[in-house]
Amino acid sequence: MRSTRTDVGTIEDLHASATRLTGLDDFGGDDHLEGMGVLLTSYGKEASLTPDGSRMSRGLMRAALISRLLSEAAWKQFPQRAPVVRPVFVTGLPRTGTTALHRLLTADPAHQGLELWLTEAPQPRPPRSMWEENPVYAMLRAGYEQHHAEHPSFAGAHWTAADQVEECWRLLRQSMTSVSFECLARIPGYSAWLAGQDWTAAYRRHRRNLELIGLHDPERRWVLKNPSHLFALDALLDAYPDAVVIQTHRAPRTVIASVCSLNAQASAGWSTVFRGEVLGRAQLALWSRGLRTFAADRARHDPAHFVDVDYDDFVADPIATVERIYQRLGVPLSAAARAAMTAPRTGRNGPAHRYDLADFGLTGADVDAAFS
Repeated sequence: MRSTRTDVGTIEDLHASATRLTGLDDFGGDDHLEGMGVLLTSYGKEASLTPDGSRMSRGLMRAALISRLLSEAAWKQFPQRAPVVRPVFVTGLPRTGTTALHRLLTADPAHQGLELWLTEAPQPRPPRSMWEENPVYAMLRAGYEQHHAEHPSFAGAHWTAADQVEECWRLLRQSMTSVSFECLARIPGYSAWLAGQDWTAAYRRHRRNLELIGLHDPERRWVLKNPSHLFALDALLDAYPDAVVIQTHRAPRTVIASVCSLNAQASAGWSTVFRGEVLGRAQLALWSRGLRTFAADRARHDPAHFVDVDYDDFVADPIATVERIYQRLGVPLSAAARAAMTAPRTGRNGPAHRYDLADFGLTGADVDAAFS
C-alpha cells in the first residue's frame, strides 16, 4: 500500500525504516550522515516537493541505506576480496554515448559490468540461472517492466532493466555522495556542499563493492560507466590507480537539451519548481562545472590513463572505436568479443527521444557561454 506521508523523513526514521525492511542494523559507520543531513535540509527548505516527490525522494534515500546495510552484511559473510585490475571507466557528459559504449564493451565475455540489481543489493554475483529465484531481482525486474509500460517515453530516452549493466552511481550513493540527487530536484544547498567534498572515501567504498560483486569472476576486467566521475577524477584514481578512463565527447547544445529532457521525465510531478527554466539552468550549471572540473583534474594526471571518443565517430563506426580502445588497453579484440558486440540487440522499446533547449528556458548561446 502506498505511504500517506508527505515528507521525506529524518535521519533517524530513514535508518529505522531500512532496518525494518532488511532486519539489519549495521550501517558501517557514520561517514554518510553529514551528506544525508544536508540533503534532507535541502529537500525540506529548497526543493518544493509534492507528496509524490517526497515519497520518491524518501525512497531514493532509503534505497541507499538498504544497499549500504546489504554491503556491510555481505562483507562480513564474504571477507575475501576479488582483484580489480586495470578497470575501465567510461565517463563524459550525459547523453554523449556513454551508455551505448559501456554496453558494447561489457558484451565482451572477458569483461564484467555492474548489473542494476546488484547495485541495489550488493553480493557476489550469482550464476545467471539463479537470478530469477532472488526476491530482490524479481521485485526490481517487475518494477522496471511496469515503469516501461507506464512511461514509454522515458523508455525511449533511456532503457533500464534489472539485469542490464548500468551506471555505478548507486554505489557512491551509499555514501550520500552523488550528483544523482541534483538531477532530480532543486537542492542548491546540497549541491554547494557536494561541490566542496572529497570523494575519496566514497570511491574506496565503491571499490570494496566491486571486490564483493566480482568475487566469482576474478579474471574478468571491470568496465564501468558514470557521467558523475567527471566531478571526482582524483578520488577515482586514488581508489583505482591503474584505471583507464574513456572520455566521450559530443556537442554541448545537444547534450544539455537531452539531459534536461531526460531528468524532466524522470522527476515529472515531483516538485512545483524543478521544471522548465529552473531545471534547465540547474543542469546547465551542474554539467558545465563537471566538465571544467574534469578538464582541470585530468591535466594533472598521466595522459596514459585516458582515451577520448567522439560521439559522431562512435555512431559512424562502433567497432572501429572499440578496436582503438583495445589497442590502448594492449589486448586484442577477440573473435568472441567481436561476435558478441555485433550480435543483434533486442528488448528495447519506446518512442524516439525528442528534446529542445527552449523547453528549458535555454538558448544555444547560453550553452556556448557555459562551456566556453
